[in-house]
Amino acid sequence: QVQPVASGGGSVQAGGSLKLSCSPFDKNWNNFCMGWFHQAPGAEREGLVVIAGDGSTAYADSVKGRFTISRDNARITLYWEMNQLKPEDAGPYYCSAAPPSLTATQCLAVIRTGAWGRGTQVTVSS
Repeated sequence: QVQPVASGGGSVQAGGSLKLSCSPFDKNWNNFCMGWFHQAPGAEREGLVVIAGDGSTAYADSVKGRFTISRDNARITLYWEMNQLKPEDAGPYYCSAAPPSLTATQCLAVIRTGAWGRGTQVTVSS
């Protein structure tokens, strides 16, 4: 089973930006819902953003207006642009997949339980 690998993390100051990438995911996943989840220290995994096979998206309230997800099916790559980063955004981020039958809203609820691989670390200093 192909496991998506996240990259692009790093250290920024509060208010800064990062662009995460997730590649390669299996080309057969182009119709799947793809997204990102986060696991803050001492907390449970939280699904933050997804993009369904039809291109519809769903965002957790904590990231709405700051983060934008997109996908390049030709390059089988998922992107996530993170702007206005806050110290509470720090931690590891993972990309994941969920079944294509789900709506974006349904997918956001379960993306944290999907197939996932190596994460990428984000550090935000105040």
